[in-house]
Amino acid sequence: MQNYLFPLVAFIVILSSNAKAADDKYLFSIEQALNKHSNLVDPNIELYFATQPHGEIIESLGTFVTNKKTNARFKSPDTSCSWVFMSAILALQQKAAIQGGNAVVNIHSFYKKIEIFNEQRYECHDGKNVSGVTLKGTVVRLDK
Repeated sequence: MQNYLFPLVAFIVILSSNAKAADDKYLFSIEQALNKHSNLVDPNIELYFATQPHGEIIESLGTFVTNKKTNARFKSPDTSCSWVFMSAILALQQKAAIQGGNAVVNIHSFYKKIEIFNEQRYECHDGKNVSGVTLKGTVVRLDK
């Protein structure tokens, strides 16, 4: 029985080390992601990141969080992260449309409830199989 124990233990150790999920944190360019997928963005709902200046808020319609994941298998972190970032942006724009807003302001990263306010970069976590972006923003009606 002891002859089988060592190979079995070694096999389990190898499997468990491969099973550990990667969770690499990246900060990618908001502008590059928006430009890469500009055809998806709703031009009727404006986007303002972190402390970017915007018009006068007529009405605040609520603050919302969107937590999106995408398949990262066989994709570069830049590719999967820009895609999942856009998914999160589109979810915020959809929420604005439903609430009757014309903008989302104060958009910032909110991964694992840690707020990062950055006008140029968003946070993405990339693993072996999944990339994730969490954004938080306030839906408003701006005076135009």
